[in-house]
Amino acid sequence: MLRFCGSPFGKRVVVPTYSVDGLIFGLEARPMFLRCKTRKKDGKIHRYWSVVENRRVSGGRVVQRQVLYLGEINDGQKAAWRRSIEVFADGEGKPRQLTLFAEGANAPLPDDAVVHVRLRDLVLTRPRQWGGCWLTAVLWDQLELEDFWAKRLPPSRKGTRWLNVFKTLVFYRLLDPGSEWRLHRHWFQHSALGDLLGEDVGLVQDDTLYRCLDRLLCHKTDFFSFLKRRWQSLFHVSFDVLLYDLTSTYFESPPPEQDGLRKFGYSRDKRSDCVQVVIALIVTPEGFPLAYEVMPGNTADNTTLVAFLDRITAQYGQASRTWIMDRGIPTEATLANMRNASMPVHYLVGTPKGRLSQLEKAFLDKPWERVRGQVEVKLLPKEGELYVLAKSGDRINKERAIRRRRLKKLWQRLHALRQQKLTRDQLLIKIGAAKKDAGRAYGLLEINLPQKDQDVSPETFSFNLRKDKLRTTRRREGRYLLRTNLKSTDPGELWRYYILLTEIEQAFKELKSDLAIRPIYHQRDDRIKAHIFVAFVAYCLMVTLKHRLRALAPGLTPRAVLEKLSTIQMVDVQLPTTDGRQIILPRYTQPERDIELLLQRLKLPLPPQPPPKITALSS
Repeated sequence: MLRFCGSPFGKRVVVPTYSVDGLIFGLEARPMFLRCKTRKKDGKIHRYWSVVENRRVSGGRVVQRQVLYLGEINDGQKAAWRRSIEVFADGEGKPRQLTLFAEGANAPLPDDAVVHVRLRDLVLTRPRQWGGCWLTAVLWDQLELEDFWAKRLPPSRKGTRWLNVFKTLVFYRLLDPGSEWRLHRHWFQHSALGDLLGEDVGLVQDDTLYRCLDRLLCHKTDFFSFLKRRWQSLFHVSFDVLLYDLTSTYFESPPPEQDGLRKFGYSRDKRSDCVQVVIALIVTPEGFPLAYEVMPGNTADNTTLVAFLDRITAQYGQASRTWIMDRGIPTEATLANMRNASMPVHYLVGTPKGRLSQLEKAFLDKPWERVRGQVEVKLLPKEGELYVLAKSGDRINKERAIRRRRLKKLWQRLHALRQQKLTRDQLLIKIGAAKKDAGRAYGLLEINLPQKDQDVSPETFSFNLRKDKLRTTRRREGRYLLRTNLKSTDPGELWRYYILLTEIEQAFKELKSDLAIRPIYHQRDDRIKAHIFVAFVAYCLMVTLKHRLRALAPGLTPRAVLEKLSTIQMVDVQLPTTDGRQIILPRYTQPERDIELLLQRLKLPLPPQPPPKITALSS
C-alpha cells in the first residue's frame, strides 16, 4: 500500500476529502426526524412519511431537506425507522487526518519508502456511476446467479468472458435500460461496471452483445428450476398458490414479411398501430416470478392456459396447486377439464359482470359475512363450484369517487359543446374525445346526436342521465364475483387470494416502466425472446431487492434505492510523481448522510477501495 505524507509547503496538513483508503468528505452533524403528510384521495386518508433533516444556510437560517421518502408505512415500521435515525445520529463520521510529502519536501523516511508527488498537478478524471452497479452486483451474489451461469457461459477460445457480457446486459437493464447500441456507445464507459468486473470497453462491442443473447435461451428451463429453489432457500416461498396473467409489448420496427412472433393484436399498451408479442407470466402471491412464455402478438388470452398448465406440470411435477386468474383467461371448457382431471386442479378466477346479472337474484337471500375491515362476502354453491360475491367499502368509495369525477367532467363538457357553434362532423369528433376520457361513465348518459342532414342545435343535440343505469352501476360498485372449486376454503381467504392479482399487475408495470422492456427493437424471434429473458433476470434481481427492503427498509421502492446509490460516483485520482511515473487511485466517493443511513438499514457495508496503480506517465 502506498503512503502519502506532507503538503505542497512541506507541512503537515489535514485533507478532509481524501485518504488512501477512500475519498472522505467532511460530515456535519445535522438533526434528522420523521415527518408525516396526509392526503385525502378517492375518499380515503393516506399518510406519507419522509426522513427530513435540518440544515443551516447563509444568514443563520435553518431549512429542511427531505433525505428519504418512505411512502406509507405502519406504526411498527415507523418506530424502526425512528430507532435507526437515533442510532445514526449517535455515530461518528469524522474525516481521517493524513500527511503528504510533496515534491521538494524533506521526508523522514528511507528513500525506498517515499514517493514524491507533484500535488499541484493532481487531476480527477473519468467520473462514472458506481453505487448502483455495486448494489446490483450484491443482488446477483445474493441470488447466487454466479454459480448457475458460470458453468453455462464459459469463456470463449478467444478470451471473451460471456458471463461478464451477460451480467453487463442484466445490470444495464436494471439500472438504466436502453438499446444494446446505447450500451456499447455510451453507458458502459460512464459506469464503473468495468471496474467491478475487471473488464474494458472491448467487452461491450455490439456484435459481442448480440452473440451473447444467442447463448441464453437454451438454459431458460433450467433457470426456472434453479430460481424456484433459490426463492425457497432465501425467502421460504411456497408454490401451492400461483398467479397467472398476460400482457403485451410492442415493437418500433416495421411488420415482418413472413411468419414470426411479431403480430398485430389487442394491445394493452394502446399501440394498436404496432406489431407486438404476448407475454404470459407466473408469479407467487408474494410477487416472486417463477416462469414466463413469449407468444405471437395475436394470441388470444383464453387459448394459453392449457399449454401453460401442462408445461408447469411437466417441469415441476403434479402437485396440489391453486391457480388464480383474471376473467377472460380460462374458458368454460378449460375450467371443466380442471375440475374433472384425475388430480383436480384448483382455481380461483374472476367472472365478467354479466354473470353477476345472471346470479343476482340467487344472491339476494344469502347473508353477508364480514371477513376483514369493510369487506363482506356472500357464498353461492352452484354446479360443483362456489361463487363468491365480495363487497369492499373502500373499493366502493374509490369507484364512486372516480365515477362521479368522470361523470361531472363529461356533463360539463357536453354543456360546453352545446354553447359552441359547431358543424355535425366537428361535434362528432369532440364527442368521440369526450367518450374516450369518460370511459364507462359515458354509458350513464343518453346522448341524442343530430342526423346527417341536420344542424347542431339544442333540439338536435341533447343528453339526459340514465337513472336506471346509474342505480345498477351504484349497486355493483366495489363488488367482485369470483368462482372457484375450493369448496372448503375460508371465504375471506378466497377474497384475499384474488386481490393478490395486483402482484402480477405490479410485475408487468415494473417490467414495462422500470426495466423498459418496451419498445423492442430486435426483429429476429430468437433475439426477441433473449431480450425478454434478460429483462426477466433483471426483474428477479429487482424482486430480491424489493423483499430485502420490505424486511429492512419498508416504505422504499427498489427504483428509489437504486437511484440513491447511483449518486455514488467513482473517479480516478491521478498523481504524477517526480520520477516520471503516475499514481492512479480509483476511488468511489464517500456517500452522503442519507445514503449512509440507507446502507445501515440494509446492512450493506461498502467494500474496500480499489488498490492504487503506478504506471508510466502518459504523454
